[in-house]
Amino acid sequence: MSRYQRADELGLSEEQKEAIAYHEDVQGGYMTNMKYTLLRDMPSFKVYLGWYDLQKGLRAFLSEREFTMLCYSISTSNDCLVCGTFFRRILIDWGEDPDALVLSETEQLLWDFGRAFAKDFHSIPEDIYETLGRRFSEVEIIQIIAFAGQMTATNMFVTAAGVDLDEILLNYRKLED
Repeated sequence: MSRYQRADELGLSEEQKEAIAYHEDVQGGYMTNMKYTLLRDMPSFKVYLGWYDLQKGLRAFLSEREFTMLCYSISTSNDCLVCGTFFRRILIDWGEDPDALVLSETEQLLWDFGRAFAKDFHSIPEDIYETLGRRFSEVEIIQIIAFAGQMTATNMFVTAAGVDLDEILLNYRKLED
Protein backbone atom coordinates (compact mmCIF):
# COMPACT_ATOMS: atom_id res chain seq x y z
CA MET A 1 0.00 0.00 0.00
CA SER A 2 1.42 3.34 -1.05
CA ARG A 3 2.47 5.65 1.74
CA TYR A 4 1.34 8.75 -0.16
CA GLN A 5 -1.65 9.76 -2.24
CA ARG A 6 -1.25 10.26 -5.94
CA ALA A 7 -1.75 13.76 -7.34
CA ASP A 8 -4.64 12.63 -9.53
CA GLU A 9 -6.51 11.47 -6.40
CA LEU A 10 -6.38 15.01 -5.01
CA GLY A 11 -7.33 16.99 -8.11
CA LEU A 12 -4.83 18.28 -10.64
CA SER A 13 -3.70 21.87 -11.07
CA GLU A 14 -3.20 23.34 -14.54
CA GLU A 15 0.59 23.04 -14.06
CA GLN A 16 0.24 19.35 -13.26
CA LYS A 17 -2.04 18.78 -16.25
CA GLU A 18 0.51 20.51 -18.51
CA ALA A 19 3.31 18.37 -17.05
CA ILE A 20 1.31 15.21 -17.79
CA ALA A 21 0.63 16.36 -21.36
CA TYR A 22 4.31 17.16 -21.92
CA HIS A 23 5.35 13.79 -20.53
CA GLU A 24 2.89 11.85 -22.67
CA ASP A 25 3.19 13.91 -25.86
CA VAL A 26 6.86 14.91 -25.92
CA GLN A 27 8.67 12.37 -23.76
CA GLY A 28 6.51 9.50 -24.97
CA GLY A 29 5.81 8.11 -21.53
CA TYR A 30 2.61 7.19 -19.77
CA MET A 31 1.59 8.05 -16.26
CA THR A 32 2.33 5.39 -13.67
CA ASN A 33 1.70 5.23 -9.92
CA MET A 34 5.26 6.49 -9.37
CA LYS A 35 4.79 9.48 -11.66
CA TYR A 36 1.44 10.43 -10.15
CA THR A 37 3.06 10.26 -6.71
CA LEU A 38 5.99 12.43 -7.80
CA LEU A 39 3.55 14.87 -9.39
CA ARG A 40 2.59 15.98 -5.87
CA ASP A 41 5.79 18.07 -6.03
CA MET A 42 6.60 19.58 -9.42
CA PRO A 43 10.40 19.92 -8.88
CA SER A 44 10.59 16.25 -7.87
CA PHE A 45 8.48 15.22 -10.86
CA LYS A 46 10.70 17.18 -13.24
CA VAL A 47 13.94 15.83 -11.80
CA TYR A 48 12.86 12.20 -11.90
CA LEU A 49 11.43 12.52 -15.39
CA GLY A 50 14.90 13.63 -16.46
CA TRP A 51 15.24 9.83 -16.77
CA TYR A 52 13.74 10.21 -20.24
CA ASP A 53 16.36 12.75 -21.32
CA LEU A 54 19.14 10.43 -20.14
CA GLN A 55 17.44 7.50 -21.87
CA LYS A 56 17.39 9.44 -25.14
CA GLY A 57 21.14 9.99 -24.86
CA LEU A 58 21.82 6.31 -24.22
CA ARG A 59 19.53 5.17 -27.00
CA ALA A 60 21.77 7.03 -29.44
CA PHE A 61 24.38 4.27 -28.94
CA LEU A 62 22.63 1.40 -27.15
CA SER A 63 20.01 -0.88 -28.67
CA GLU A 64 16.65 -1.12 -26.95
CA ARG A 65 17.62 -4.53 -25.59
CA GLU A 66 21.01 -3.31 -24.30
CA PHE A 67 19.27 -0.39 -22.58
CA THR A 68 16.67 -2.71 -21.06
CA MET A 69 19.36 -5.06 -19.72
CA LEU A 70 21.11 -2.16 -18.00
CA CYS A 71 17.84 -1.03 -16.40
CA TYR A 72 16.73 -4.53 -15.43
CA SER A 73 20.08 -5.42 -13.87
CA ILE A 74 20.09 -2.26 -11.73
CA SER A 75 16.45 -2.56 -10.70
CA THR A 76 16.63 -6.23 -9.75
CA SER A 77 19.92 -5.72 -7.92
CA ASN A 78 18.25 -2.91 -5.95
CA ASP A 79 15.31 -5.21 -5.16
CA CYS A 80 12.92 -2.66 -6.64
CA LEU A 81 9.62 -4.47 -7.14
CA VAL A 82 8.04 -1.80 -9.34
CA CYS A 83 10.99 -1.08 -11.65
CA GLY A 84 12.18 -4.68 -11.76
CA THR A 85 8.69 -5.82 -12.74
CA PHE A 86 8.40 -3.02 -15.32
CA PHE A 87 11.50 -4.25 -17.17
CA ARG A 88 10.57 -7.89 -16.59
CA ARG A 89 7.31 -7.17 -18.43
CA ILE A 90 9.22 -5.80 -21.41
CA LEU A 91 11.30 -8.96 -21.62
CA ILE A 92 8.30 -11.27 -21.28
CA ASP A 93 6.40 -9.29 -23.91
CA TRP A 94 9.40 -9.78 -26.22
CA GLY A 95 8.95 -13.53 -25.72
CA GLU A 96 11.98 -13.93 -23.44
CA ASP A 97 12.39 -15.68 -20.12
CA PRO A 98 13.76 -13.01 -17.76
CA ASP A 99 15.02 -15.75 -15.46
CA ALA A 100 17.13 -17.41 -18.18
CA LEU A 101 18.50 -14.57 -20.28
CA VAL A 102 20.99 -15.16 -23.06
CA LEU A 103 23.08 -12.01 -23.33
CA SER A 104 25.34 -10.68 -26.06
CA GLU A 105 28.81 -9.51 -25.09
CA THR A 106 27.69 -5.88 -24.80
CA GLU A 107 24.52 -6.82 -22.91
CA GLN A 108 26.59 -8.88 -20.47
CA LEU A 109 28.94 -5.94 -19.95
CA LEU A 110 26.03 -3.60 -19.22
CA TRP A 111 24.42 -6.25 -16.99
CA ASP A 112 27.64 -6.68 -15.00
CA PHE A 113 28.13 -2.92 -14.70
CA GLY A 114 24.52 -2.40 -13.60
CA ARG A 115 24.72 -5.12 -10.95
CA ALA A 116 28.08 -3.87 -9.66
CA PHE A 117 26.82 -0.27 -9.60
CA ALA A 118 23.71 -1.25 -7.65
CA LYS A 119 25.61 -3.51 -5.26
CA ASP A 120 28.35 -1.03 -4.35
CA PHE A 121 29.20 1.84 -6.66
CA HIS A 122 32.37 2.42 -4.62
CA SER A 123 33.77 -0.94 -5.67
CA ILE A 124 32.98 -1.53 -9.33
CA PRO A 125 35.68 -3.91 -10.57
CA GLU A 126 38.37 -2.25 -12.65
CA ASP A 127 38.01 -4.85 -15.39
CA ILE A 128 34.44 -3.64 -15.98
CA TYR A 129 35.71 -0.09 -16.48
CA GLU A 130 38.46 -1.36 -18.78
CA THR A 131 35.95 -3.29 -20.89
CA LEU A 132 33.59 -0.31 -20.97
CA GLY A 133 36.54 1.78 -22.19
CA ARG A 134 37.19 -0.60 -25.07
CA ARG A 135 33.52 -0.62 -26.10
CA PHE A 136 32.36 2.97 -25.47
CA SER A 137 33.73 6.50 -25.66
CA GLU A 138 34.42 8.43 -22.45
CA VAL A 139 31.30 10.55 -23.00
CA GLU A 140 29.20 7.42 -23.51
CA ILE A 141 30.58 5.93 -20.28
CA ILE A 142 29.72 9.15 -18.46
CA GLN A 143 26.19 8.85 -19.84
CA ILE A 144 25.95 5.22 -18.69
CA ILE A 145 27.14 6.12 -15.18
CA ALA A 146 24.78 9.12 -14.96
CA PHE A 147 21.86 7.00 -16.09
CA ALA A 148 22.75 4.26 -13.60
CA GLY A 149 22.56 6.89 -10.86
CA GLN A 150 19.18 8.09 -12.10
CA MET A 151 17.85 4.52 -12.34
CA THR A 152 19.06 3.83 -8.80
CA ALA A 153 17.43 7.03 -7.54
CA THR A 154 14.18 5.94 -9.18
CA ASN A 155 14.44 2.52 -7.51
CA MET A 156 15.05 4.20 -4.16
CA PHE A 157 12.13 6.61 -4.50
CA VAL A 158 9.63 3.93 -5.53
CA THR A 159 10.69 1.62 -2.71
CA ALA A 160 10.98 4.26 0.04
CA ALA A 161 7.64 5.85 -0.90
CA GLY A 162 5.98 2.44 -1.00
CA VAL A 163 4.58 3.11 -4.46
CA ASP A 164 2.06 0.44 -5.42
CA LEU A 165 2.82 -1.88 -8.29
CA ASP A 166 0.87 -0.63 -11.30
CA GLU A 167 -2.09 -2.81 -12.18
CA ILE A 168 -0.69 -3.43 -15.67
CA LEU A 169 2.35 -5.10 -14.03
CA LEU A 170 0.55 -7.44 -11.63
CA ASN A 171 0.65 -10.48 -13.93
CA TYR A 172 4.38 -9.97 -14.62
CA ARG A 173 5.54 -10.02 -11.02
CA LYS A 174 8.11 -12.70 -10.30
CA LEU A 175 6.70 -15.29 -7.97
CA GLU A 176 9.09 -16.07 -5.16
CA ASP A 177 10.45 -19.60 -5.02
